[in-house]
Amino acid sequence: MKTTAEPNTKSTESNLNPDRVINGVNVTKLKQTVEAVRSQPQIGQFKFRARNTWDNGGHNVATVNDFYGACQEMEHKQAFVMHADEPPVLLGEDNGANPVEYVLAGLSGCMTTTLVYHAAKRGMRIESVSSEFEGDIDLQGLLDLDPKIRSGYQEIRVKFKVKGDADEATIQELLRKSPVYDTLANPVRIKIEVEKA
Repeated sequence: MKTTAEPNTKSTESNLNPDRVINGVNVTKLKQTVEAVRSQPQIGQFKFRARNTWDNGGHNVATVNDFYGACQEMEHKQAFVMHADEPPVLLGEDNGANPVEYVLAGLSGCMTTTLVYHAAKRGMRIESVSSEFEGDIDLQGLLDLDPKIRSGYQEIRVKFKVKGDADEATIQELLRKSPVYDTLANPVRIKIEVEKA
């Protein structure tokens, strides 16, 4: 007796409705995420974490692994370990970028990702993105030599070179949506708790 195979509806459906990808971003899933957060705002509440242990001198090691998001505890597929140190001119051993350089690296990554994701959401193709970051710190603030000088960056200068559909005004707009840009450009409350070991 001859039987006919049943059609594979799953593969047929995926062939009929493939996910749309722009700039390497799955726009179909991005829009589904936007709608999910719109209908259930609690899904959009995230808590990111880092743990740090001092080694010696200026060298310390941060580990990033677990985080909370989409209403559940989650983990990266691997823990990320970041060594921070100071260059010899700042009395370190150069075992890693210094923390303020990590700030620039974090800002660069976040602004780039934000630009690419938002451009993809709007259907704008990006061919290439490169950027340069430079910030000014005056050690007189850190060393308590002048109370009028802050310890942190006094100014950060950012230069982006973008090839793609978006015009300069749109690129400026999208870059400013970056969470790290927002964190640095606007005061954020930091609560410090100390426990004596």
